[in-house]
Amino acid sequence: MNPIRVGLIGSQFISSIHCESLRTVPGAEVVAVASATEAHAQAFALRHGIARWFTDFRKMFEMPDLDVVVLGLPNDLHCEATLAAASAGKHVICEKPLCLNLEEADRMIEACHNAKVKLMYAEELCFTPKYVRLKQLVDEGALGTIHLVKQAEKHDGPHAAWFWDTKRSGGGVAMDMGCHAIEFFRWLLGGPNGGKANVRSVYADMGTYVHGDKTNGDDCSTLVFKMDGGATAIAEESWAKPGGMDDRAEVYGSEGVAYADLLRGNAIHAYSKRGYGYAVEKAGATQGWTFPIYEEAWNYGFPQEMAHFLSCVRDDKKPLCTGEDGKAVLEALFAAYASAGQGRRVELPFKTDAKRPIALWKSP
Repeated sequence: MNPIRVGLIGSQFISSIHCESLRTVPGAEVVAVASATEAHAQAFALRHGIARWFTDFRKMFEMPDLDVVVLGLPNDLHCEATLAAASAGKHVICEKPLCLNLEEADRMIEACHNAKVKLMYAEELCFTPKYVRLKQLVDEGALGTIHLVKQAEKHDGPHAAWFWDTKRSGGGVAMDMGCHAIEFFRWLLGGPNGGKANVRSVYADMGTYVHGDKTNGDDCSTLVFKMDGGATAIAEESWAKPGGMDDRAEVYGSEGVAYADLLRGNAIHAYSKRGYGYAVEKAGATQGWTFPIYEEAWNYGFPQEMAHFLSCVRDDKKPLCTGEDGKAVLEALFAAYASAGQGRRVELPFKTDAKRPIALWKSP
């Protein structure tokens, strides 16, 4: 079996997760990394034993021995990098959210279609082991007819400065983490045959409560969706919650209920007076009571996600999460920011030529 040769774009937290995850995939070979900062690219390559590094991802795309690129760079560069990769004949795995706006999404989808390369949308919640088991319960009817789903993701904010700059990110916490919930809802409620449930409408409440000194984006948001089949889906997203990451889901049906806590149930409950090196993503300190995680990337579903995407490249299969799925998520995000701006429920399909979701809530 010939290896699938992968290049990473980015050298920070998410690219480290991607690299570690790809190491677990049989037949995957990480052959290059690109980062705009030379010292970061060189250090990342050295740390992970990667043979080649670049400061310009276009130069990396010139490598003939490169099959797939993984985008772990700021949102405002996703479209540019995807178009360049497609032009070079490389398959694309794009971290969420897909891009800044619907026009960019269409350009990315069209470019990859014309180049006959796959555009794969990296939503790890569809591969997270505990959530995969939750979906199995839903699909086999264990909970009856589903009428309410909740998904919450909360921490005290991202590390990289560009997340706070809505010109680069496109929005606040709803853009950054609400995108997880939307695709999770579409997948969970889509049935056992691989379909996706459509978002029919959204009502959103957003605010900037804690981090107004560094962003005009929302740092706490609640999004209430109506889905195909009539179920209500509620996403609770926060950059204003201290103490590390929370990620949990609840499903309520006519015949039962299920709760899935992604992190607490897979962690050690520990108390330390002096603290220690690392507990879990976004944990600011490790003194006192903490929840040190183990096999963090596996619990999130990243290795499973990468294995699936590379199998799609090798066997020419349709990915579970495509560029079209990423666009559908982005459309729901634009509708959510419009709802928060207008103070009313917004119906989908939702058409807009806004350049960033944040523009529909408030001006930069």
